[in-house]
Amino acid sequence: MKENESNLAAGQYSAESIQVLEGLEAVRKRPSMYIGDVGSRGLHHLVYEVVDNSIDEALAGYCTHIEVAINKDNSITVSDNGRGIPTGIHEKEGRSALEVVLTVLHAGGKFSKDSYKVSGGLHGVGVSCVNALSEYLRADIYREGKHFVQEYSRGVPQYPVKVEEDSDVTGTTITFRADPEIFVMGTLYNYDILSARLRELAFLNKGIKLTLTDHREANDMEENGGPRVETFYSELGLLEFVKFLDGTRDKLTDKPIYLETDKTGIPIEIAMQYNSGFSENIHSYVNNINTIEGGTHLTGFRRGLTTTLKSFAEKNGMLSKLKFEIDAADFREGLTAIISVKVAEPQFEGQTKTKLGNSEVTSAVSQATTSALDNYLEENPRDAKIIIDKVILAATARHAARKAREMVQRKTVMSGSGLPGKLADCSNRDPSVSEIFLVEGDSAGGTAKSGRDRNFQAILPLRGKILNVEKAMEHKVFESEEIRNIYTALGVTIGTEEDSKALNLSKLRYHKVIIMTDADVDGSHIATLILTFFYRFMQDLIKNGHVYIATPPLYLVRKGKQEQYCWTDEERVEAIERIGKGRDTGVHVQRYKGLGEMNAIQLWDTTMNPESRLLRQVTIDNAVEADRIFSMLMGDEVPPRREFIETHAKYANIDA
Repeated sequence: MKENESNLAAGQYSAESIQVLEGLEAVRKRPSMYIGDVGSRGLHHLVYEVVDNSIDEALAGYCTHIEVAINKDNSITVSDNGRGIPTGIHEKEGRSALEVVLTVLHAGGKFSKDSYKVSGGLHGVGVSCVNALSEYLRADIYREGKHFVQEYSRGVPQYPVKVEEDSDVTGTTITFRADPEIFVMGTLYNYDILSARLRELAFLNKGIKLTLTDHREANDMEENGGPRVETFYSELGLLEFVKFLDGTRDKLTDKPIYLETDKTGIPIEIAMQYNSGFSENIHSYVNNINTIEGGTHLTGFRRGLTTTLKSFAEKNGMLSKLKFEIDAADFREGLTAIISVKVAEPQFEGQTKTKLGNSEVTSAVSQATTSALDNYLEENPRDAKIIIDKVILAATARHAARKAREMVQRKTVMSGSGLPGKLADCSNRDPSVSEIFLVEGDSAGGTAKSGRDRNFQAILPLRGKILNVEKAMEHKVFESEEIRNIYTALGVTIGTEEDSKALNLSKLRYHKVIIMTDADVDGSHIATLILTFFYRFMQDLIKNGHVYIATPPLYLVRKGKQEQYCWTDEERVEAIERIGKGRDTGVHVQRYKGLGEMNAIQLWDTTMNPESRLLRQVTIDNAVEADRIFSMLMGDEVPPRREFIETHAKYANIDA
């Protein structure tokens, strides 16, 4: 890359650029403080931290290609073609700058404004945190015509930085293996989780090529037996991102609305597209961090959107026949939007530290949104009318939804009008120990009621398949009897008209909400419908860790008095081999397609007893990907759904 005189000084990246803020002692003692948790999310966060370093090199203009590999031993290798971490002696520390970066928390070029203008990474813990939580880490640095190497074990260098051989390339390669002493729940990486994050980064940083390779034998997907490889590259950035997210929806306009500016000194990029759906899908980012709690940039966008569209509609007499006020939320129904800002010194707040607090960003984003929308509406009068018509439809539906929402509210336990008639409540009134099972049908509900522990387990049978909220207007959702029963049984209050999906969880009656359906295609469909409802209308329930899926067994293998429940086909084969002692003669295999096929004792032993059951907690690791998947599976567009099923056919359970 060519440099001009103005940025030559900023490109000086040497040992002097590395600033030390504090040590690394506490990371292994309290890893959750630095990476969120020591489960799957924290494990994958290690990869993100290393990739973020390479992304920062790209943002500074020194890196164009980042490669991530899952190796056969489940270690991770991240390589880039940037400048390479400095290896010279750090003046203050008296040792290699590379060793300082890898062993001292908050040490790196990010804290020097001469090295990086903006940087990603949520907490700035960087690769030193990854080093501390890895049983093995190797750094290969290519710079100044040399290849430098250093290896570590649980954060401790095994030898000083050494020179291997000459090199005519530049870049950094970090290979690490997560420490099983820290990640006791397992160190197995999920390809799809990493793939989704790299795809996201490619959209957010146009012009950067990211490659993901999986060398593990169990994940070989290529016909020639080679590793699974995916490459992510976006030339148009957010413009392609919003098209990707809206690929499964019926779009109202031909082209997305797009803006990119840095007139205020804050680089802002926004892409948005209206669709015929009824949900608001706005995703915001700061320095590549998904700010799931929003913040000042989201406030600025909403303000600019509402003000501009309302002003345009009033100026052109489009709202003259309305008998009620247009609400801010009406302008966002059916809107998919991505907001990405780059802030030199972001201030994060909120419960998960993913809410932007910089006040100056609000006006910058609002002004940019207003300017871009004004131009778009004037230049595209046909699209402008379509968008305003959509807003009016949303306002009319909201007006109807108010009455339906009030009906639900009146029927909740807080108003004293009682619980749903079908609910078999538990006797314990402590929400922290109480749980409710949402059960498919009266038959399974009856078995569950007989098998439960009445002290802390409640049962709510659901009649048939609940409404698919992905394709329903809001007032239809609140008019659904089954959905009203869920609201009433849980005891949560529904949000205001401004945000009908915001929940007051202070009156939640059960801290475990368990979806329990049959282990067949219909049961899976019902579970997906319930999850879609929770995701679109009760997302706070999922974010706070209250939603679970029960896992009933698929088989009972029996011979004489010996029997074993099996949850997978592999367990079934193993059980037949063990019980039959190598022969299947006399071995009886029962396939459970429905919960009603089990008696109350069997259902308790296998699916409801906290001592022996298997519950899967529902989490949202990637809100953008979750939004896309729900829209694709539950929306109107058939081709994307067919393609998804064909791609993942080997994971599907098809019942004859």
